[in-house]
Amino acid sequence: MISVTVYSTGDGCRWCVRTCACLRQAGIPFTIIDLSVSANAPAREFVTDDLGYSAAPVVVVDQDQRHHWSGFRPDLIQQLSTRIEASS
Repeated sequence: MISVTVYSTGDGCRWCVRTCACLRQAGIPFTIIDLSVSANAPAREFVTDDLGYSAAPVVVVDQDQRHHWSGFRPDLIQQLSTRIEASS
């Protein structure tokens, strides 16, 4: 099973909200990590230092350093949905 993590800056981020809505609509289960919560500082460091992003949302598939993106990307969500369907 593919795991998807959305690193978000909370409900005030419209692109984070739209990304999560698009994932739900595609039937893709995911976990949200709110980077604005101080307890999630290690996750924020992972997103900024390891992956190099400075804007949310950041979507990581299978914690794979090669399969991630930043921003609202319905095209990549559709590709992911297709990939999940093909592996079922």
